[in-house]
Amino acid sequence: MPERFGVSEEVVHFDPFSDEFFSDPFETYRRLRDHAPVYYSEQYDFWALSRYEDVAPAMRDHETYSSARGVTLDHFIDPDAMLPEGVIIMMDPPQHTRMRALVNKVFTPRAIAKLEPMIRDVVETTAQRIDTTSFDLVEDFSAVFPVEIITTMLGVPPDGRQQIRHWLDTMLEREPGNVSVTAAGREAAVTMWRYYYGLVVDKRANPQDDMITRLTEVEVEREDGTRTRLDDMEIAAFASLLGGAGAETVTKLIASAGVLFARHQDQWQMLRQDRSRIPAAFEELLRYEGPSQYDIRWSNVEVELHGRIIPRHKPVMLINGSATRDERAFADPDRFDITRAHSGHNLGFGYGIHSCLGAALARMEGRVALDVLLDLIPEFEVDVTGLRRVKMPNVFGWANVPARGTPQ
Repeated sequence: MPERFGVSEEVVHFDPFSDEFFSDPFETYRRLRDHAPVYYSEQYDFWALSRYEDVAPAMRDHETYSSARGVTLDHFIDPDAMLPEGVIIMMDPPQHTRMRALVNKVFTPRAIAKLEPMIRDVVETTAQRIDTTSFDLVEDFSAVFPVEIITTMLGVPPDGRQQIRHWLDTMLEREPGNVSVTAAGREAAVTMWRYYYGLVVDKRANPQDDMITRLTEVEVEREDGTRTRLDDMEIAAFASLLGGAGAETVTKLIASAGVLFARHQDQWQMLRQDRSRIPAAFEELLRYEGPSQYDIRWSNVEVELHGRIIPRHKPVMLINGSATRDERAFADPDRFDITRAHSGHNLGFGYGIHSCLGAALARMEGRVALDVLLDLIPEFEVDVTGLRRVKMPNVFGWANVPARGTPQ
């Protein structure tokens, strides 16, 4: 009979709120895959899957692994957690299907391709302000343009776009060892939501050519079959999600690109010589050190895996950051290699119905950003003594990457 307990913390200890995890989770992931592929945390009362063969199917199986109870660990273990309402990532079908249909058309590859001139203009304008003799790749570049692009699409006025970024950073920051949102983070979340709510009210009165205005005009089918327009709170929730997810992924990925290419200058020069490799380089960055390291689901039923049983009604962490480093699915997975052939599903943008809505936009931004950086800093170095990781749930990456261009 299968055991009803996960592998004990005596074999491997996994704390997603520890300094060790924030700094470098990949050795912990390896131990999880090898010794505890179905892991139970007595400390936080959650289960975790870490192998590709388990994580990928679980991401697709919304009937077994539900998103409706929450998507970050604090939603389950912090009694004072802020649980947003009306957010699409915390919905299951059929509600999720109806709501996602409202914005799917905006984020198709064809629709995003039409935005490339705007995206390139924003990225190049950001790059032109940089003094390459000494700059921070995050503060001066990768944190600036993604939020500018997504908030422009939403209809945020110019003077509010970068403020959104600062609210997001404050919301997501955690103190090591503490699962809860900080007091400053709670205040930032409330302030940002009120800002978006005010924008929605304004767009209803003064329609413009932007996403928030379009959301005020569409109708959605409700559970009882009636069709109504979205209310102001629903649209504010949509805008908050899109503004956050649309900025964080590329911000962290391009920062990681700077650090990784500084370590692998030969691959940076390979990109300079053949820019047709940029899309593959982006996919390898996403696989090797993706900004989204895990998703949380809720077990609707009892699940048996690897001779162990995950009880029903428990939070389950799907660690895609471990799955994409799984030697059972990827050859030599700890080697960063932009020539790697990518087959199957990367998982960096999720998989299944909750795959990243803005994946096409993120890919476009990332490819343009790498292209612009190749011109801006054809040769460069990173000051490793100044590197600083973010301390955020779900999000992995750098808060600071001090760099300078070097003479050719």
